[in-house]
Amino acid sequence: MKLQSDPHSGANTITGYGDGYVEINQTPYRHAVLLSSAGEILEWPVKSYAELLACNFDQIVALKPELILLGTGNRQHFPKPELLKPLIEAKIGYEIMDSQAACRTYNILVGEGRQVLLALIVDAT
Repeated sequence: MKLQSDPHSGANTITGYGDGYVEINQTPYRHAVLLSSAGEILEWPVKSYAELLACNFDQIVALKPELILLGTGNRQHFPKPELLKPLIEAKIGYEIMDSQAACRTYNILVGEGRQVLLALIVDAT
C-alpha cells in the first residue's frame, strides 16, 4: 500500500508498506528499522516479534525519544512487561500496534510535528 507524504517537509516518512517490506522516503527496507522524523534510518536487529529481547529496547532508550510506536509485525502482540522494563525505567511512553497501523500513526504524528520514534518489525514473507 502506498501512503501520501509531503516530500517538501524534510521529515522521514513512510511512503508505503506491505508483506515483507516498509518503504521510507520511497526507499524499500526488508528488515526491522528505528525511524524518527529527522536523522538516520537505523537497522534494528529484530527478525520477528518472537525474537524480541529487552536489550533491543536498550538501543531505543539510548536515542532518548519521548514516545515510541512499536510495530510488532503483521499482528499486534503485547510484549511481556520485563521486555519493556528499559522503557518504563527511562519514563518513555509507548504504544504497541501491528506494523501497518504503526506506520500510519507515525506519519500522522510526524505531520503534526511530534517527536516520535518508530520501532518497526517487518515480517518476512
